[in-house]
Amino acid sequence: MSRFAPTVGVASTFPRTMPEDHAALPVWNAENWFYEDFEVGHKIRSLRRTISEGESMQFNALVTDMHPYVADEIFARSEGLFGKRLVAGAFVFSAGLGLVATNCINAFSYGYDKLRFIKPAFIGDTIYTIRTNMEKRPKYKELGLIRASYQVYKGEGELVLYCEHIQTVKYRDAEAFAHLVEEAK
Repeated sequence: MSRFAPTVGVASTFPRTMPEDHAALPVWNAENWFYEDFEVGHKIRSLRRTISEGESMQFNALVTDMHPYVADEIFARSEGLFGKRLVAGAFVFSAGLGLVATNCINAFSYGYDKLRFIKPAFIGDTIYTIRTNMEKRPKYKELGLIRASYQVYKGEGELVLYCEHIQTVKYRDAEAFAHLVEEAK
């Protein structure tokens, strides 16, 4: 059993329109955890959200991405490979990770690895994210490193994006890791 308390919405949110093992995962919310609390193998699932045309185009304008596949309906329908407009991969990444982001003041982003756009997402698609804690290791005097995978799904469980997020996380008891930090140098 996980030391993480169930998050708000678990009892009221059990979608029947996604794989049962996905729907059974706790919904991610804000937490205040330390390196010692990070459990390898722990999984959480976000709520779902539908990507609208307005927010897709607003993101495209913000990052100056006016590629015909994401910004030109006529091109996308008549000449595009998919017959409709895509949502920019950078937006799927941002929205998908945002769905499981926390306000934990003890964790800081260190970077991302293995970012892959598995399948396209389209305007009107509904996405959700599953985060899996993969590994942890002491790194610095005050902070350890953790790695978690993010899988963004659309619809009823079709994988569209995968990446791994590396974060530095404060130790609750830095002294307990001092000898390991020396070895990790």
